[in-house]
Amino acid sequence: MGRSKPRPYRSPARTEAILSTKMARSDVHPVHRFHPWQVWPGSYDNPRPDGSYPRPDKPPFQIDRSTLIASMGSCFAREIKTVLIREGFSYITEEIHHPASKHASAAWERLYNTFSMRQIFEYTFETWRPELRWWIAPQSGTVQDPYRRIILYGSVDEAEADFEAHRVCSRKALEIAEVLILTLGLTEIWEDRDDGSVICLPSGPYVNEGGEMGRYHFRVSRYTENLENLERIHQLMARHNPECRLLITVSPVHLWATFRPDADVISASCNSKATLRAVADEFVARHENAAYFPAFEMAAIYRPLMNQSIFAEGRENFHVNQDTVEFIMREFLATYCD
Repeated sequence: MGRSKPRPYRSPARTEAILSTKMARSDVHPVHRFHPWQVWPGSYDNPRPDGSYPRPDKPPFQIDRSTLIASMGSCFAREIKTVLIREGFSYITEEIHHPASKHASAAWERLYNTFSMRQIFEYTFETWRPELRWWIAPQSGTVQDPYRRIILYGSVDEAEADFEAHRVCSRKALEIAEVLILTLGLTEIWEDRDDGSVICLPSGPYVNEGGEMGRYHFRVSRYTENLENLERIHQLMARHNPECRLLITVSPVHLWATFRPDADVISASCNSKATLRAVADEFVARHENAAYFPAFEMAAIYRPLMNQSIFAEGRENFHVNQDTVEFIMREFLATYCD
């Protein structure tokens, strides 16, 4: 057997000095030395929160202002878009004159659940077509898209033409994206009893004018099926844009109301966030080209640790305030930009 290479001598005092400056301490596990981002800020003898979110030194990937970035998801996806454009990043913007493109890289509108996201990818790259494609409002005759949040048309012909143009733009955005940010929102869904398609929300003129909603039933989606939706998205992106990296976040915006008869709105919101956070963790562990960004944790835990408010004032106090948005996006840029 060969002799092991001798290690350079380092005195115990020198070793302790190095560990004390680079590692964190724990009275519970005194022998083990943690990285600073592995311990709770302010615990034992560790520094209190200083406004810089604790994170591993090496990010999973890097972006710069030339990186083509697309995003879709819940309300927080709109905040991501706004800041990236403001800061001069190459954010993909298709259908810029379409009202539904305000919240994302194309006219996807707001997508609150992973089912709605999956349907976007399936109609973009395949021939997804639900049995009931359009809602016709009973009184006004307004044509409404059930699968994107309150997108309205004057006729079915107009709706069909706009949707086909949208599919082209959607495909372009997803095929050129180098980074795709998916913001997961909630687990409550309204599902078609016949074909399993999921509508965005029971809202808009069709619902307000007494449209028939009996074919849809409300339920809470669970861990396994939400993970399956992300896997399906990954499968389609691997086929059509294999170089794209997927960045998963959980929206820090809470439910403003729950349809659940068995839970209060705060509990229902926490269940949604916890389920989707677990889904994101498993999904990222499975795929080298996927990463997780802790926007939800920054808002829900880190900011309160600094005694800073996170909720917006006024009627929409379930949203995060602008200071929290700016903090999250500063951390995003600090994490992924060189």
